[in-house]
Amino acid sequence: MGAPSVAAGILISRILGFGRELAFAHYFGNGALADAWRAALRIPNVIQNLLGEGTLSASFIPVYVRLLEEGREEEAGRAAGAVLGLLAVAAGALAALGSWAAPLLATAVATGFAGDERAETLVYLLRLLFPMAGVLVISAWALGILNSHRRFFVAYVAPALWNLSMIVALLAAAGTGILGEDLVFALAWGALAGGVLQLLFQLPFLLRFLGYVVPSVSTRVTGVREVVGNFLPVVAARGAVNLSALLDTNLASRLTTGAVGVMGYAQTLYLLPVSLFSLSVAAAELPELSRDRTAGLGAVRDRAERAVGTVLFWLIPVTVGYIVFREEVMGIYRTGGAFAKTDAVVAGWVLAAYAVGLPASGTSRVLSSAYYALGDTRTPARIAYLRIVASAATGVALMFPLDRHTVGDLGLGAAGLAAGASVGAWLEVSLLKRSLARRLPGLSLGGRRVVRCLVAAGAAVAAGLGSHLLLPAVHPPVVAAATILPVAVAYLWTAHALGVSPPGLRRLYGGRWRR
Repeated sequence: MGAPSVAAGILISRILGFGRELAFAHYFGNGALADAWRAALRIPNVIQNLLGEGTLSASFIPVYVRLLEEGREEEAGRAAGAVLGLLAVAAGALAALGSWAAPLLATAVATGFAGDERAETLVYLLRLLFPMAGVLVISAWALGILNSHRRFFVAYVAPALWNLSMIVALLAAAGTGILGEDLVFALAWGALAGGVLQLLFQLPFLLRFLGYVVPSVSTRVTGVREVVGNFLPVVAARGAVNLSALLDTNLASRLTTGAVGVMGYAQTLYLLPVSLFSLSVAAAELPELSRDRTAGLGAVRDRAERAVGTVLFWLIPVTVGYIVFREEVMGIYRTGGAFAKTDAVVAGWVLAAYAVGLPASGTSRVLSSAYYALGDTRTPARIAYLRIVASAATGVALMFPLDRHTVGDLGLGAAGLAAGASVGAWLEVSLLKRSLARRLPGLSLGGRRVVRCLVAAGAAVAAGLGSHLLLPAVHPPVVAAATILPVAVAYLWTAHALGVSPPGLRRLYGGRWRR
């Protein structure tokens, strides 16, 4: 039940996040302010990603769960308190340092903005968003506690308040006549307020688990040194991911104006299935994989295989759909505001390039959780740095040649960077699988089941193409919905007929299914 709870919470949050993106596209389109906002969100997110959810969960949850399973609740609580104290000090220091060093960071990360109005806007935004990142790191600690006690929904629905706060701030400011740069500043204040609301929302649900939690900064508390020992390699791995993202932002800032913005729009849709179908499964399975470790490697292998199968079942049709219907999908942003048709065309190519690596990225999340459950945080870190080299080399080789091909005033260079990310994702998953198979003999990532999912995805695309051909000339978001819905329905029923639906869907549909 963990993965559905995580997915439900993420779905609500992502729906509001998509609403935020629609409002942003309506008011800002894909110009200089969109570039500045995307870059501003990227930089403080480094703190959030390095110290927050993924890193903290991988290093803290296995230790905390083990102490709970051994009946050592008081020691588990004291370890949680020490981790909280250390995390608060680190996050606070980095948030303060980031706000102070905003001009230097803006120059280093978005070199291509130098000398234009985007640079000044970026500095102001960073000084608001760095404190937000610090608050969200503490929120990740709350998520770790709740996940360990199998309270998944609350932790993953909490970010909905972050998105909702930004929507309210944007609409309220625009309603009073505020536009342009001042409007994007209002959005940043909404993001800061939303981070605080996200943390406060989780506190009432935490209270029953805080009986033995005593905040401290001691590393002598039982389990804390193990957490810190696990934490550093995971930070190294997450550092690779963040370094790659920052490098992509820097490279995109050197392309035509709008490249950073168009990557942001494409990434929003790219990350939606990753969050719903990969992060949800990985987050729910990490505590269970940690518990399975006591039952033997066979139990860990079996659970990892089931998790990968579930992830691929959902990501394969999304991948094919994003590639074939790239422009129609990006047409969702065309609500009659500042986001133009040419923006949708270019963003569609970027989305398609990202989508090529979607199954690999989703599978890597699950395989990394298996490593963490086995107490190995160093192997994923080493492989992550190989990924960044492959991604950067491919992206640099493709971005400038592709940027010479334009749609309107916007080049296609961002699609080259997205293609580099996909190459790196496939390299990472192949290396993770090969190494993990030595620890878990017989590990399989799907085989014939994947082939059947591909067949079902092909049938779904055919249904989508038929629906699209029959559509009259209607508003782009209507075209997107009328194309995507038949694809989803056709895939689910064809996959059901081929016997590859996950157990939860089989129970939902009922009846007897071929395996």
